[in-house]
Amino acid sequence: MSGNRTIFFKLFIFIVSLLFILRLFYLQIYDTSSQQLSANNILHLETVFPSRGIIVDANDKIIVENQPEYDFYVIPNQLIISDTSQLLKIFNISLDKFHEIIHKAKKYSKHKPSIFYSGITHQEFAYMQNQFSNFKGIYHVAKPIRDYPKPQLTHLLGHVGEISSQQLINDLTNYYKIGDLIGIGGIEKYYEKSLRGTKGYELKVYDVKGQSVGSYNNALNDSLVLNGKKIKLSIDSDLQIYIEKLLINKVGSVVAIEPSTGNVLAMASSPDFDLNFLTGRDYSKNYLTLQNDSLKPIFNRALMATYPPGSMFKLIQSLIGLQNNLINYHDKIFIDHSNIGDLAPIGYYDLKQAIIKSSNNYFFKLFRKIINREKDSNTYVDSRLGLIEWNNYVKNFGLGSSLNIDMPILSSGFVPSYNYYDDLYGRNRWKFSNIYSLSIGQGELLVTPLQMANLAAIIANRGIYYTPKIAIEIDGKKVMNQTRINTDIDINHYNYIIDAMEDAVKLGSARRGYMNDIILCGKTSTVQNPHGYDHSGFIGFAPKKKPKIAISSYIENAGQGGRAAVSIASLAVEYYINNGIKRKWLEEYVLLGDFIDEEDTE
Repeated sequence: MSGNRTIFFKLFIFIVSLLFILRLFYLQIYDTSSQQLSANNILHLETVFPSRGIIVDANDKIIVENQPEYDFYVIPNQLIISDTSQLLKIFNISLDKFHEIIHKAKKYSKHKPSIFYSGITHQEFAYMQNQFSNFKGIYHVAKPIRDYPKPQLTHLLGHVGEISSQQLINDLTNYYKIGDLIGIGGIEKYYEKSLRGTKGYELKVYDVKGQSVGSYNNALNDSLVLNGKKIKLSIDSDLQIYIEKLLINKVGSVVAIEPSTGNVLAMASSPDFDLNFLTGRDYSKNYLTLQNDSLKPIFNRALMATYPPGSMFKLIQSLIGLQNNLINYHDKIFIDHSNIGDLAPIGYYDLKQAIIKSSNNYFFKLFRKIINREKDSNTYVDSRLGLIEWNNYVKNFGLGSSLNIDMPILSSGFVPSYNYYDDLYGRNRWKFSNIYSLSIGQGELLVTPLQMANLAAIIANRGIYYTPKIAIEIDGKKVMNQTRINTDIDINHYNYIIDAMEDAVKLGSARRGYMNDIILCGKTSTVQNPHGYDHSGFIGFAPKKKPKIAISSYIENAGQGGRAAVSIASLAVEYYINNGIKRKWLEEYVLLGDFIDEEDTE
């Protein structure tokens, strides 16, 4: 029996050993999970973040660049601190906060790095770096953040911030991860894919103590980082900065366009803020401060604010009337104040005089001719047909449209249609007497400052415009996606209107904009405001022949258009064309900003 037991025992040992060998063979040859687990212990896939593309103006002056910001990481089992109080002082943290950070890091891993402190600026790092040698187990990683050499173009540029959870969900490409930066608003958002670049990836080998011992496989598995593309804007920084200076302590906006190209020369909205305020570790706190500001410095009035156009709209009414032979260049009609409130004197007016003196009653009568063409005996149906035709003409001037400008968020304004009035009054229950306020650019009609600058460009070009554009080059290649649009109105009518606009600056309500050496053609508006002082508005262009700049100006609660708006716009025109200002008296008037306490016409 003892012999049988010995044989059985040996057989048992042989079977167990065979099974163990087979299991080892399977794990080593066929099952890669243990290999992967081992690789995970020594290989780290590290992301290399690209530098975001720089942004320059039309003259290649840097508007937005990058500078390094530093995040500090701690590896708990390597941490050696000779002087804790010195560490706390350098990072400006309490002892309790320090223990909280280390406890959280140990909980994650004693051998792997955890965030210790983030958002050290380049200037702070330069001051601190000589003291880091006293600490072991804490190291830094540089990452690029946005830097703005000169505060300007706050609203047009947008800014960069940490990606939100909703944006991560919407990212079907899986490019972004938690904590990544993304363009928020303006050019930064619209051209995000060009500006962000492409992340690189490096496989790094770490020993069991968490120390890097070099690249894996001689970096053959790494992917190279590609920095973001340089974007060149159409903006003239000198003009932009000057306009922003004029807008200090005012609420409003100015937009300037080059008529021959549609390129935006300047786009300013006030109040604004320094974009450097939204970089670094205080981003969230600072953004909340701006959000809670009652003056809404985050709000881009140039693209988002909507106002009635006021008397500037009389230029469009004039062109519609001329094109449809409802008026001509020479006929005069008697105008009194029996129809609508008016600052223009009673008397005989032709169209040019009506524009120069901005006669509300003249344009009341003209709009009635536009709406009531006697195409139907029923006045309600006739008004409906007239409004449909009027609406089509107005939209040909780019109103009621975003104009396809390369910005992510903007308003289209509002051009009322027959559907709007049907909903308001009922079908065939409204007529001219319900909508006559449109005759002088009031009522339901709403426009943006961008649209009005574009209107000035249309008139400057005698009836055509190019869709406005801000970015003109990406990575050295021209951006070619502008459209040429014709308003289908006779060029002779534009020439007539332009002569009237020239006289409006020489003799009329825009005379503060007059210059001896530059022919500025323009039209003012006093935009009715039920909540306080009226808004001041102006559009114009210069020179009269071969125009270089078209401009709109809206200054809120500044009173009549012949004060703030025309003064600011004409100074911007003079600065751009002459590379400086001769009319220092007007500049001082604008900078003082006291526009209400004087009598003037529209």
